[in-house]
Amino acid sequence: MNDKPSVPDVTVVVGAYEAMPYLIRCLESVESQTLGADRIEIVAVDDGSTDGTGEYLDEFAARSKVPTRVIHQANSGGPSGPRNVGLRLARGRFVFFLDADDFFGDEALERLVAMADRAGTDVVLGRLKGVGRKVGMSMFARTEERVDVYSSRVIFALSAQKLFRRELLSRLGLEFDETLPTGEDALFTMEAYLQGNGVSVVADYDCYHLVARDDGNHATRRGSYPPRFAAITALTELIVRLEPAGPKRDQLLVRPFTVGLLQQFGPALLKETEEVRRHKLELAAPVIRHWSKGVADRIKVGERLVLACVAAGRLDVLADVLEFVRTKQVPRVVAAGRRGRLFLAYPHFENRQSGIPRSTYAVTVPDWSGSVRVLPPNTLPSLVRRTVRRARRSLRKLRVDRRPPTAGRA
Repeated sequence: MNDKPSVPDVTVVVGAYEAMPYLIRCLESVESQTLGADRIEIVAVDDGSTDGTGEYLDEFAARSKVPTRVIHQANSGGPSGPRNVGLRLARGRFVFFLDADDFFGDEALERLVAMADRAGTDVVLGRLKGVGRKVGMSMFARTEERVDVYSSRVIFALSAQKLFRRELLSRLGLEFDETLPTGEDALFTMEAYLQGNGVSVVADYDCYHLVARDDGNHATRRGSYPPRFAAITALTELIVRLEPAGPKRDQLLVRPFTVGLLQQFGPALLKETEEVRRHKLELAAPVIRHWSKGVADRIKVGERLVLACVAAGRLDVLADVLEFVRTKQVPRVVAAGRRGRLFLAYPHFENRQSGIPRSTYAVTVPDWSGSVRVLPPNTLPSLVRRTVRRARRSLRKLRVDRRPPTAGRA
């Protein structure tokens, strides 16, 4: 007789701190999974709660059909500690980090596991749905068994709420960085993307519901700016370490520059003291040294201009640009040269004393001048070529599908 316990398909790791009453729906959503209670386990970590979270976890574990292990510990100060504790105790083939405020769609785990098994990928993103909050959706345009992290939008989805193959995490010794009070999940997920055997997307079902707490008590909304710079720097250094110099690295670096550094130098900077502005400029230095033409040319003019000002150390020029943006002014479109190169005339365009190169204002990706779409000169031929290639592939497939079956030989 074999008394060895079976390995569950998924370990759901729930880190919980002052999570009532949201925790009730969170755990109910695990119990209601169509995957089945016998294929799931929960490892729940009470991170020093005082609102009854720990007691509710114990009560749930005692009655639930889903095998549940509860760990009680002193408050660790962030989500990384509880997640790491849960990860070390996980037995499942896959791990999913479920925040105690949020909840699953009933078919979520069944669909995610099926995708991972079918595609052989190590990370699976399930479509998100915001509950009282907005969520990014550009990476969920279609369900795909395997996506290219360099050309898809998945690098803009770096939160921890995904299905990870545990064998990958064990092989890499991958855990959440407990020294980072914010941005730790981006670091974890990006490494899994780059070191794993591919990424899948399930876009035809609301797998994960992200909930806005009534009290606004979200870790991503708390804290001052230095920890955010630390997180941006750590993500940049990870990309540089794992990806050789070249176009692929440039594409990945767009993420920390545009979803990270850019937010620290937005219009709110105009209200900050000169001391804070200078300090932010210093904190940006480890990231901005990786600013290059290869990265810049992948970013829209207005955003590129802000980052170019940071790279040049020109807070005075940056202030003019931010005021232009704040007052919702529209840059005029300027065509120059025999090739019809297009520029957007934001502040200090053609001003040689600004220290900002003229090329910073050039349209290199589809952009906007107010409500007018502005395309790079070579965009239209490129679109035509792609359309023709797609049409030819469809025609070839149609011909193959209509080919009569070959008669068998006597």
